[in-house]
Amino acid sequence: MATSQNRFNNRSGSPRSAVYASATLPENNTAKKNYTGLRYGNDHGSINFGHIHKSGDCTADILLQASDGRHSISLDKEGPRKSCTQITAPGRISIESGEDLTETEDSLYIGAWNGNIDINALNGKIRLIGTDIELIAVGEGGSKGNVRIKASETIELDGKKVILNAKAMYKLATSGKAEIAANSCLNIYSSVIRGVTDAVANKDGKNGGRNFQVKQAEF
Repeated sequence: MATSQNRFNNRSGSPRSAVYASATLPENNTAKKNYTGLRYGNDHGSINFGHIHKSGDCTADILLQASDGRHSISLDKEGPRKSCTQITAPGRISIESGEDLTETEDSLYIGAWNGNIDINALNGKIRLIGTDIELIAVGEGGSKGNVRIKASETIELDGKKVILNAKAMYKLATSGKAEIAANSCLNIYSSVIRGVTDAVANKDGKNGGRNFQVKQAEF
């Protein structure tokens, strides 16, 4: 009976040609080896116990792969991917749960004790859809507990209400044009309100203002 002879599954998540070009052997300049590897399969797929990946740097305790080697599940044992579980598919990967649960229950959990969780769409959108969406940062100190949103073009907020509540301070700044518009009523309240124009750069105002202008110009 014919058996699948897929040798393209490198478990790297990168284009195969790039991986092979940069593949390096372990420090002792020899590939991984074992004498107890076992494989069952046919032209539809296979399951391997003790599979050594093509780059020779890592052994999989279990490798389950379809006729297309890009469609697989690998439980890697040692090497640069020690204790890693990798699932790859040239098509879609779908995870569905919660049909028998209620709205308030957790039906899907993804947790990491240490390290980062990366979601990367190289050529597509990332969508979060739900009755409510919460982003919560719980770290402490100035370097942790932050939520950062960056965009190369536009950040757009659209809703019935947009509420910003800053306990210490907030700042809106731009090196270009700024507009504030309210079609019904605009309320501004502060214990002290100061307005400074760029004219103080040449001559300071009676109540000062140059220091503030210099600080903003640095932005």
